[in-house]
Amino acid sequence: MEIFMWWLDLDLACKEWLRENLRATELPVEVVQSIAAAGGPGQDDVAGVLTEADWDFIETQSEFVD
Repeated sequence: MEIFMWWLDLDLACKEWLRENLRATELPVEVVQSIAAAGGPGQDDVAGVLTEADWDFIETQSEFVD
């Protein structure tokens, strides 16, 4: 599922963590669970959770006023 379809439902604390830790190779369990709860992928491997396009979205398209 594309990130823009679940980003708005993602917990604010997780959004902030992702913005502060762009392109992290590992995601905390809480972040992975929050992504899954919002409707995104929910795998333990960061490569399976967030794609390069997802990171680009987080870096350039996501708004800081959520």
